[in-house]
Amino acid sequence: MADSTSVYRVVFFNQGEVWEVYARSVGQGGLFGFIEVGDLLFGQGTQVVVDPSEERLKSAFKDVTRFSLPIHSVIRIDEVDREGPSRVTAKAEGKAQLMPFPTPVYTKSEE
Repeated sequence: MADSTSVYRVVFFNQGEVWEVYARSVGQGGLFGFIEVGDLLFGQGTQVVVDPSEERLKSAFKDVTRFSLPIHSVIRIDEVDREGPSRVTAKAEGKAQLMPFPTPVYTKSEE
């Protein structure tokens, strides 16, 4: 986990959708094959226009201080200068479905 001034944009697959959240801490979790995301950042509500996508994510992570993502669901993690709006950026529908490529996280070594 990095220092508390860093801001990370985490983009990941969640149930056929691409979610984008901002957090102060991102790192390898205690569970093998998982990324731990903590200290989520959401807009302070100073904007007049309310983004329904961000409101949906706020309610989804309402009581969450830290969560773990399977490494194969992570699209990218960027360290950014400042937080932006959290949002659901894409929904998989019809023929253009977004799905993570199934890859083994751990392969058994031959001894």
